[in-house]
Amino acid sequence: MSATPATTHTAAARAAEEAALRKALAATPRPPRASALSSALTFGWRGMLKVKHVPEQLLDVTITPVMFVLMFTYLFGGAIAGSTAEYLDYILPGILVMSVLFTTVYSGVALNTDLTKGVVDRFRSLPTWRPAPLVGALLGDSVRYLVAGTVIVALGVVLGFRPDEGVPGVLAALGLTIVFAFALSWVFTTIGLLMRSPSAVMNAGFMGIFPLTFLSNVFVDPETLPSVLEAFVNVNPISFLADASRGLMQGGVERTDIAVVLGTAAVLTAVFAPLTTHLYRTRS
Repeated sequence: MSATPATTHTAAARAAEEAALRKALAATPRPPRASALSSALTFGWRGMLKVKHVPEQLLDVTITPVMFVLMFTYLFGGAIAGSTAEYLDYILPGILVMSVLFTTVYSGVALNTDLTKGVVDRFRSLPTWRPAPLVGALLGDSVRYLVAGTVIVALGVVLGFRPDEGVPGVLAALGLTIVFAFALSWVFTTIGLLMRSPSAVMNAGFMGIFPLTFLSNVFVDPETLPSVLEAFVNVNPISFLADASRGLMQGGVERTDIAVVLGTAAVLTAVFAPLTTHLYRTRS
């Protein structure tokens, strides 16, 4: 049976439409490739949108720090420092450090969640800077660190904390803590790419961060500890970060403390950022 004139006309029209479409596409210049900064900021905004749609994610950076400040100040302040007011001046910069560093664990949890759900495979197919999803996610997490620090300082002011260096000192301490937390996040993103489930990442992360935080000078003066623990606390980078935060807020900060904090942050980033990027490219 031969083709009817109507069928022939339809096929010719489709061919003409396809030819016109191909010509239009060929004549249209390709959109410019997104820069590394633009890509990272876009993925960082994705993290903010996740918080917008699920605000319960902010509970760990709002309610938990408040509980730590209130419990440690009013349960142990009198026994440790003689008065809650004096202990608040000592512990609040330490709680600031602890609360922000605890939040870094969730960077690995979020990355592992994306990996197990197949989102990472979609990101790898995009024509963007390869590390952009990683860097962007950590930039978005930095906003969470800022929220946690702001909540701590605001609560401290309500309870009577008055930093001698004022707002500039508080901002400097908060900035230094966020820089260190950003570097530490690379450690947990590496763990997030190695573990098989988000719950495993969370368990492994807190098993590491809890001892490092509590075996520091966040809560007590190292001189009151047994000699073995005192030696460990004195070389713990978190102790240097807590001391630097206290010095920036109350005055008398040691340059050595800041140098150790920044040096440790640089080493963590130099080691774990390339490792995370490699695992991100190869892990399926």
